[in-house]
Formats: sequence, structure tokens, C-alpha cells
Amino acid sequence: MAFDTKLMEILACPVCKGKLEHNKEQQELICRFDRLAFAIDKDIPVLLESEARRITDNDA
Repeated sequence: MAFDTKLMEILACPVCKGKLEHNKEQQELICRFDRLAFAIDKDIPVLLESEARRITDNDA
């Protein structure tokens, strides 16, 4: 089973409530506004700010 991209319609950043982008290659959900990347673990998004990876200028 793969991450269901239909969820993208209802998922939002837990910090700013903004739109998330799906990075299929790295299996992450990206919030460009807060510069955070949320992992997708076993097809389940981990939407915890404390677990998110900070995005640098090189990542963007």
C-alpha cells in the first residue's frame, strides 16, 4: 500500500494550517511557509512539529 494522495485535499500543516506538498521521492510532506518536512512512515504522515525536519535553502 502506498501513501494515498487523496489525503492531500484534507491534510494541513499542524503549525500554520497551510497547504502541504507531497515529496514522493523522499516520502515527506513539505510546508514551504514554515520550512518543515514531515516524514511519511509506513504510509502514515507523522504530522508532529517535534518530529519534523527543518528545510534549508539547499533543500528548497
